[in-house]
Amino acid sequence: DYLRGTVSHEHIQFATVVGSTDLGPSRNYCWYTLGFLAGRSSNRVDFYVRSSSIFNPSYSFQSYRYQASSSTFKSAGYTEAQARHTMLESIRLADKARKDFLDEKRQSQGAPKIALSLGPFGASLSPAQEFDGYYPPPYGPVEFSEEGHLYNCFDEGDMEGEQKSIEALAKFHLDRLLVFAQDRETWAKVDILAFETVPLVREVKAIRKAMRSLESISAAEGATAPKPWWISFVLPNGKCPQTQRRGGPRLTVGDLVSAALVWTPRDATDFDGTSGPLPTPTAVGINCTSPELIPGLVTEITLAVDSFRASLPTSPWLVLYPNGGDVYDIISRSWILASEDKKHSWAVDLKQTVHSVSQDHSGVWGGFIIGGCCRTGPDLISRLKEELSSSHASSQAKL
Repeated sequence: DYLRGTVSHEHIQFATVVGSTDLGPSRNYCWYTLGFLAGRSSNRVDFYVRSSSIFNPSYSFQSYRYQASSSTFKSAGYTEAQARHTMLESIRLADKARKDFLDEKRQSQGAPKIALSLGPFGASLSPAQEFDGYYPPPYGPVEFSEEGHLYNCFDEGDMEGEQKSIEALAKFHLDRLLVFAQDRETWAKVDILAFETVPLVREVKAIRKAMRSLESISAAEGATAPKPWWISFVLPNGKCPQTQRRGGPRLTVGDLVSAALVWTPRDATDFDGTSGPLPTPTAVGINCTSPELIPGLVTEITLAVDSFRASLPTSPWLVLYPNGGDVYDIISRSWILASEDKKHSWAVDLKQTVHSVSQDHSGVWGGFIIGGCCRTGPDLISRLKEELSSSHASSQAKL
């Protein structure tokens, strides 16, 4: 209902701006965060507020919120107080930009929504592991090593290791959420929670556990209704990074969707004593994935959600924000740029993909949130909004 107050039901109504950065992966902890601490906050945030209905301060501010956690800052040499201040500052700056925009436009309705970016545990590691999911114990079976012999799944009989991993990941996500939730002034400025670039099925499960704990804590403190939230998966090469077994086939998009929407843990009580049904996200989807793979993946995720419809109280929304099509070369540490033709068709192709799934699979999705992730930027997002506006005008939908 909250999201439907922002956009019309069953229409592609707005771009979720999750910005871009020209930076590439590095071996430094907080490789995005350091730019912000050096004073590189956003001249671009004004653009993002003006051109979207939801914007994500993580990407507008060089993506530091997505990566930041207390442990990440500690590894980079910063104090707990500095970590907390910087994490909260992202929301304050985003809210200021929103207020400045509304003051200039002299309007209060249709205000841009602020989505709090919450990256996976792998984004806090060095080198980052959001695309491969090689997490050190207890978060995973083995940490990344250049010597190889890597795997990101537990042995079939290692139920204890799997469970400890889920609990450790749940605690990681809960601890980070509480930094914001326990600062009531900042928390009130956040409209949506965005768990994004999630590579592992067990981390999806952990996020739902963290949200159950957060909702329990918030209810005990007399907080208002839970905020809308989404989980978006990263699918490099169109596949889930997690394997079924060492050297075995990959888990599927259906496995990710099942974990997000219908999975129930064997143990009804969480690591912190919380119990009860697990909450389900308002939206599920895909981000930071090549735009060329998006049409097939959208069909795949739609069919997976459709297969669970009888078990769901409401239809989830589809959240979709692919990257710009550039490819990062880890050897040269440089970007291989997508062709101009691909850049030119990015917005048109994305609009067409969502339009097609809304027509061919009517009723599966409660709505659509679309936009751009890494290497998109203001030009592509502006073009996307123009395409959507044109589409809405032709269908007499209200933007």
